[in-house]
Amino acid sequence: MKGGFVQVTTTTQSNADAAKIAHALVEGRLAACAQVAGPITSTYWWQSALETADEYVCVIKTRAELYESVEAAILRLHPYETPEIVAIPILRASDDYLAWIERETDRH
Repeated sequence: MKGGFVQVTTTTQSNADAAKIAHALVEGRLAACAQVAGPITSTYWWQSALETADEYVCVIKTRAELYESVEAAILRLHPYETPEIVAIPILRASDDYLAWIERETDRH
């Protein structure tokens, strides 16, 4: 395998927004897969106010070297002013799964 792998997470206000991001990243070969789940309930500070909202989470599997491109695509597609975009390294996974991620994103 060439390098490291990450799981990138973002949340959106609607299932449609999360699905649009997931589809664009996978279709563009920036991610091998993206899963959308929700609604979830998020509690957070925004502009000095405590907020609670239903959101949808999009979990993206990709190569670490593609993170900047993934982030740029999410920022371009995301409706939030300051979206959550968090990458967590995949420390352990099956060799076959990592090879699949690499193969499906290697066209980029």
